[in-house]
Amino acid sequence: MTGAYARVLKRALDLALAAAALPVAAVVVAPAALAVRLEDGGPVLHVSTRLGRDRAPFLMLKLRTMHTGAPDLRNPDGTTFSALDDPRTTRVGRLLRRTSIDELPQLLNVLAGQMSLVGPRPSPPDSQASFRAADLRRYEVRPGITGLSQVLLRNEGTLTQRLETDVRYVDELSLRLDLWVLGRTVTRVLGGRGVHRPGGAVHA
Repeated sequence: MTGAYARVLKRALDLALAAAALPVAAVVVAPAALAVRLEDGGPVLHVSTRLGRDRAPFLMLKLRTMHTGAPDLRNPDGTTFSALDDPRTTRVGRLLRRTSIDELPQLLNVLAGQMSLVGPRPSPPDSQASFRAADLRRYEVRPGITGLSQVLLRNEGTLTQRLETDVRYVDELSLRLDLWVLGRTVTRVLGGRGVHRPGGAVHA
């Protein structure tokens, strides 16, 4: 079942749910995008290169949450710096991050076959420098808008813990697990828990 699910059913689930969610998401994203533009006049979208399945690069879409031209800050372990009081984040951006609305444009990445609804969060190309050989198994599946690491640890775990959870997801991949992760994601987002953590590390 796991092999067949990974090959066929998972993609079918992605297409069905992403297509159904897109019109609803558009109603939310449209005013959010307008707010991003009105706040500082900068671009609405933040487009960045990420690694997909088999480490194939693609352009990931997000609503911009930082001031235009904000520097790319990293933690010592190579993870992206992101803290609740990060001065690079706009006022609108803080709200978008807290509600995860900034991630909704990635539904287009799902429809394009670059991402899945559930999977390890897509990583920047230079993040591999801090990965162990075993961690590279996370690239055996499409990266996700949400994932097992995000619902179990959010951004409260260490990089090692999150990568190990990503590999665990690959090992345990199933329809039941994906539906469980999606359900937990909804409760996590509504509760606003764990979007940021002291120290400001986030792996995506």
